[in-house]
Amino acid sequence: MRTRVILAAAVALAAGAASAGCASAEREPARSAAESFYAAVTAGQGGRACALLAPEAAESLRSGGQGCEQAVLELDLPGGAPGGAEVWGDEALVRLARDTVFLHRFPQGWLVRAAGCRPRGALPYSCEVEG
Repeated sequence: MRTRVILAAAVALAAGAASAGCASAEREPARSAAESFYAAVTAGQGGRACALLAPEAAESLRSGGQGCEQAVLELDLPGGAPGGAEVWGDEALVRLARDTVFLHRFPQGWLVRAAGCRPRGALPYSCEVEG
């Protein structure tokens, strides 16, 4: 009987470790996409940054005759060192030192839905880029 309990505990522990590893593996691509977006913005590569935006987010920046490539470089996107990431199915949130980024998983990978987001207490985040 004791062997079964130990075996059951070992199986449960292994399953928990495997799911924790899986969760970590799910977070890394989202975190990487957010970092790539901010690296493009910091390097002044508006075209590359816009390619990392979800279609709706890129479209939201095309206003007043200005293209996404220029508009994204003119925003107040503080970024900062990457922190935690959370993934829920095809949605993700990545916290940076001075910013929060929301992403969606598309067939081609993770794309930024909202960036330059700041919490407002019980209200929804206020974001520079939304889509």
